[in-house]
Amino acid sequence: MRRIFGTAAVLFSAMLTLSACGGGGSGSNPLDTTSASAAPTGSASAPGGGTAVVGSFNFPESVLLGSIYAQALKAKGVTVEEKPNIGSREVIYNQVKSGGLTILPEYNGALLFFVDPKSTAASKEEVNSELASKLPAELEILESSPAQDNDSLTVTKETAEKYKLTTIEDLAKVSKQMAVGGPPEFKKRREQQFKDVYGLEFKEWKPTGDTTADAIKDGTVQAGNVFTTDPKIIINNMVSLQDPKNVFSAQNVTPLVNKAATTDTIKTTLNAVSAKLTTENLTQMMQKISVDKDDPATVAKDWLTTNGLL
Repeated sequence: MRRIFGTAAVLFSAMLTLSACGGGGSGSNPLDTTSASAAPTGSASAPGGGTAVVGSFNFPESVLLGSIYAQALKAKGVTVEEKPNIGSREVIYNQVKSGGLTILPEYNGALLFFVDPKSTAASKEEVNSELASKLPAELEILESSPAQDNDSLTVTKETAEKYKLTTIEDLAKVSKQMAVGGPPEFKKRREQQFKDVYGLEFKEWKPTGDTTADAIKDGTVQAGNVFTTDPKIIINNMVSLQDPKNVFSAQNVTPLVNKAATTDTIKTTLNAVSAKLTTENLTQMMQKISVDKDDPATVAKDWLTTNGLL
């Protein structure tokens, strides 16, 4: 759960997500800030520390993180509008760049891979250093949290034992027999890289999205891209294969912001959130959402309260 990120199909799917998700009723666009209820983009002169539009990707952990950011900012007097569950990085990145969104909870390694697919940076420090020089002038990252949600290739324990799999490299001998699952954009992002680095060639790529862990469990796919904070890995006794060649780099939860729209209050508040956020408590929060079916906003509020941020 570094919450890792197109073709016409990916972009078409993402645009459908834009019309179906987020604030407003059926057919509304979550990035439409022209409605009467929409807050303006960030402004240093606004009362209480500015205004902000907080977006999130279209998966539960990102929605949770967006709610954490939004509630923390509101507590500091920032006027906040939330735009949750928008879509993939291919869609949402340019909205932060243009100022349609002020803040996005990102994963530093996945963001760097998006900006520069050829980067070999692996550690948090290496990744953030490259991001500082490679992001466009409109964007910047704030302080990364210790919390990581790494991408992984995960299999069932039975599959790992059957084929003696401990690393992604071990999959090369059997990948042609396997279907692999992940988000819709997973194939475009990773197919060539997996082939070049580990020699993997999967029989089929299936867009399993948020249901990837379930698809691995029921055999719809034999391997899948599952975030490491997903509690289903532990609950279902699955095995996340080791990544010795660092295809998946550090994935620290990191706020990506539109520089012009970000006030000092926004920066200090989000940096305080990052300082408290750990992989352990992120995993615990995701268990409440994914397994106990608790409301993400409620889980976010409880965590903020416990950590003295509300």
